[in-house]
Amino acid sequence: MQFRHEVKHEISHHDMLILRQRLRAVMDRDPHAANGKYRVRSLYFDDLGDRALREKLDGVNIREKYRIRLYDHDPSVIHLERKFKHGSLGYKTTASLTQAQAQALADGDVGWMARSHDESILGFYARIRNEGLRPKVIVDYIREPFIYAPGNVRVTLDYDIRTALRCTDFLDPNCVTVPIKDAPCILEVKWDAFLPDTIRHAVQLDGRHSAAFSKYAACRMYE
Repeated sequence: MQFRHEVKHEISHHDMLILRQRLRAVMDRDPHAANGKYRVRSLYFDDLGDRALREKLDGVNIREKYRIRLYDHDPSVIHLERKFKHGSLGYKTTASLTQAQAQALADGDVGWMARSHDESILGFYARIRNEGLRPKVIVDYIREPFIYAPGNVRVTLDYDIRTALRCTDFLDPNCVTVPIKDAPCILEVKWDAFLPDTIRHAVQLDGRHSAAFSKYAACRMYE
């Protein structure tokens, strides 16, 4: 299990413009990002008691959540992700889903999962059966990703956070989303064993502190 350091900061739009110029000077663009950015759409799952939401709001140190995700509304690449957090350390497992499998999950059809040979899918299936996990909310946002090979660093700028209210039809391109009121831009920095000084200095903003902002929690407030 390979944990990575993860630090988030809430920043203003002005901060983001400054950081964008700094990061372009010292980091590479993620080759998967057309024109330097892409739109992320995630469908989050939670149990009947909203455990993942409550643990996030209560600041529980060890927690996990499940989501399915695609990029730029392209159904050819869809991932099931299990995100495990222990303080400022994070670990993620992923499994590829077909469009039909993702649609089935969004519709609450999980029978096909029992026949999978993928450990991530089987683990998610066990959680669904034992704890009643079900689709809760769609979260959309734009991401600008940057990469830096030493330290395996990834820095992202996320903004235009939107939610689909009560719609959980993950693959419906016409699903109406609305912007989250007063949502900040989010700077996120991830690295393995060490964070190079070049990047540490580039992302430094006076007076900014690590943030507990959760896109999932913010979008759940609109239900």
